[in-house]
Amino acid sequence: MLYELIAIVRPGSLQEVREIARTAGIQVLRSGGVVRGYTNWGPFRLPKPTTKHQARYTEGHHFIMRFDSSGPVQEAVQRTLKLDPRMIRFSVVKLGDKLEEMRHVEGKVEWNKYRAITDQISWSG
Repeated sequence: MLYELIAIVRPGSLQEVREIARTAGIQVLRSGGVVRGYTNWGPFRLPKPTTKHQARYTEGHHFIMRFDSSGPVQEAVQRTLKLDPRMIRFSVVKLGDKLEEMRHVEGKVEWNKYRAITDQISWSG
């Protein structure tokens, strides 16, 4: 089955983000899965302040990992991420389980192109 992991890591070192992404990827690979790709979206302001592991965050570093694995493997990845104190939030979404649904899905996830436009709009009168 094809899954997409969307993760938000505490702000700070890019090395921490790499370590978390690498740990999740190695866990998939060791269990016979395939990592299709990673996408680094960088730091963003969170929609609302979040408290995790007794720390309060207003922004986080976002990344996405697409991978093929069995259900128990993705559950194991979730358990690992849940225990990591550097994680703020994450979600795993199943993108498909039939070859027809998955064969055209790429590993890289493109960011919304409209973001650049809205960043240029002046909202003050």
